[in-house]
Amino acid sequence: MKTTFVSTSAVTNALRYSMMRQQSALIKAQKEATSGFVADTGLALGARTAQSVALNRDHERLGGIVDSNALVASRLSMTQKSLKQIGASAQSLLASLTTSASSDATYGQTRDTARATLETMTAVLNTSLNGEYLFAGTNTDVKPFNDFKPGSPSKVAFDTAFQTHFGFTQNDPAAKNITAAQMDSFMTTKVEPMFLGSGWQGTWSNATDQGITSRITLNETTESSVSANEMGIRKIAMISVVMSDLLGSNVGDAARAALVTRGVATIGAAVSDIGQLEARTGIIEQRVSGATERLKMQQDLYEGYILETEGVNPEKAATRVTDLISMIEKSYALTARIQQLSLMKFL
Repeated sequence: MKTTFVSTSAVTNALRYSMMRQQSALIKAQKEATSGFVADTGLALGARTAQSVALNRDHERLGGIVDSNALVASRLSMTQKSLKQIGASAQSLLASLTTSASSDATYGQTRDTARATLETMTAVLNTSLNGEYLFAGTNTDVKPFNDFKPGSPSKVAFDTAFQTHFGFTQNDPAAKNITAAQMDSFMTTKVEPMFLGSGWQGTWSNATDQGITSRITLNETTESSVSANEMGIRKIAMISVVMSDLLGSNVGDAARAALVTRGVATIGAAVSDIGQLEARTGIIEQRVSGATERLKMQQDLYEGYILETEGVNPEKAATRVTDLISMIEKSYALTARIQQLSLMKFL
């Protein structure tokens, strides 16, 4: 017969190793009870791990587009408000121009209204959101609309165009003799190409014609910005600049009347253009909102599949945590009693 011995050290180490395993199991159980999902996907699912990875990847991709759509919706909402401001200013200028068309005495008021419209439009077009200019097209880091003030490139360009066409400046006494036909010619040959043609880019605007294109679903994109190069904006800028500059100069009443007549027609068309821009922006807003709702529905479906694949029973997980804590506490108590065992005490 063979005898073996048992040492207190061996018993203590065995209990220590057992506690380490129980503590590791407790950490895993606590993670599952807190998250509601298995702690180790590969260990729990085995061959189905690839399916779980694919589900989570698609769910996260949808979440990224939903987050992006929130930024797009914010940009479109701000754009819509900005267009309303520009439209309201244009309406005020149109009302003032209409009054001036029937009364010479209101030219000063129209000039002031034009200046206010230009200031409002400049501030609105240079609005930024999250560090990006709303009306800059794809040049989101560049201020889209240049200021019109003494010494600015746009002011110099306008003054140069006037002097080139007439041979004197707008503040020269000879400006009083400009006829309506001459002023119409100046507007057609110099001003309109500067604002409505190729002269607009660089002198007045730094924006691109192409707007920002955003992906709003997995297979759908939309242009989600409005450029300062839109024709309605150009028309408002043209009439605002002309009225604010020339109605306060030495230009005579005949030329002023010609400017006001052209201004009424141009601003009327611009108000209509801005209304169409608002409608287009509203349609895009609806598309983004609808896309976000559909994406969230898809996310809910994916979450259901993921929960079905990786989810744990919360009650069982909580019970498992309680049982492991109880076992660890008992192991600590037993270890403490074993460590008190001593041959000296036995003798």
